Amino acid sequence: MKSIMVSTSKTDWISGSDLYGEQSIYKGKELVQLKILSDRREEGGGLAYLVKFNPPVGKLIKIVAVARSDEHTYVLEGGYCNRAGQQLRFPGDYALNRTGRPHSAFIGKETVSLVVYAGAPDEIREFMVIDLKSAR
Repeated sequence: MKSIMVSTSKTDWISGSDLYGEQSIYKGKELVQLKILSDRREEGGGLAYLVKFNPPVGKLIKIVAVARSDEHTYVLEGGYCNRAGQQLRFPGDYALNRTGRPHSAFIGKETVSLVVYAGAPDEIREFMVIDLKSAR
């Protein structure tokens, strides 16, 4: 089996709406962008990518999902927050959502994470842009 090598500095960001849904486009702007590192789902493997979230100023991205396979997430830049916008996850933080686990995230600033799925990616149940004031 051949190794997969990707130079992320030379790889362009692409639309994340295929994975995160059309709701991830807000007022014509892509809020989720990806750099696909590997996609071995057709071979029975998983998917690995960098994801960049760009919430609009003064707003939060709210995501509710269910893991369809083990999901490993490692925060590289930015971080995740609570409904009030208070940062809870920071660069260097890691999380594992096991297959079948419902989970959610709030993102209040540009955030880049490494996401690795053992198989199929999450089922996105909800993707919303909410006002920071109404979240408090």
